[in-house]
Amino acid sequence: MILTVTPNPSLDRTYELPELVRGTVLRATADRVDPGGKGVNVSRAVAAAGHRTVAVAPMGGPEGALLARLLGEHGIEAAGVPVTGSTRINITLVEPDSTLTKINAAGPELSAAEAEDVLEAVRTRAAAADWIACCGSLPRGLPPQWYAELVARSHRAGTRIALDTSGPALTAALREGPDVIKPNSQELAEAVGRPLATVGDALEAAEELRARGPGRCWPAWGPTGSCWWRRRARTSRPPGWRPYAAMSAPGTRPWPAS
Repeated sequence: MILTVTPNPSLDRTYELPELVRGTVLRATADRVDPGGKGVNVSRAVAAAGHRTVAVAPMGGPEGALLARLLGEHGIEAAGVPVTGSTRINITLVEPDSTLTKINAAGPELSAAEAEDVLEAVRTRAAAADWIACCGSLPRGLPPQWYAELVARSHRAGTRIALDTSGPALTAALREGPDVIKPNSQELAEAVGRPLATVGDALEAAEELRARGPGRCWPAWGPTGSCWWRRRARTSRPPGWRPYAAMSAPGTRPWPAS
């Protein structure tokens, strides 16, 4: 079983437009709503591959109830943690040439008690998981050390953990030794404090991060591919493809705009 943790999940509402014009009323030609958030996207990919997955996330208000229902429709077990604030709604506008305009809401602010409830929800399920995937930015109210505490509790339960986040939250979590981290090129450069111009630069930066604690560092390098770094480096270049959507989960098939 793959357990995912999404501290700031969302409902992702997408509108297809014949044209995006500022300062006027626009009529969508199609629309849809999907469960969203990086950890949720991992669960969607796992469920689509036919495997069991449980998604832990704070959920509040009617939006949180809808998120839980949509997860169930995708074959995902929702482990929603009740919170006072409402689950955020993100908006994506899609033009005919597949140009995207995305508006991300901030999401609810979690109290200290709610933050602890999410940690506890993970802890009680950790032993049954083969891997835990913790993904995305932290919502308001959670300190940068929150992911570090999550990694520590997961390891005490004997479960491997993969972390996909950035900034101070990533830096703070490194010392707890997550088993895998997956920064993109911008996040990797930010973590080491210097620009990265080549894949070689990325490999050097990945080794620098790995020396701080994580077992593996897998930096994503956009269309150039990904690097897998443990004791030696490997690179993987994807086949030729035309991008449709920038927000699809890594490694999954994006939803093409029609």
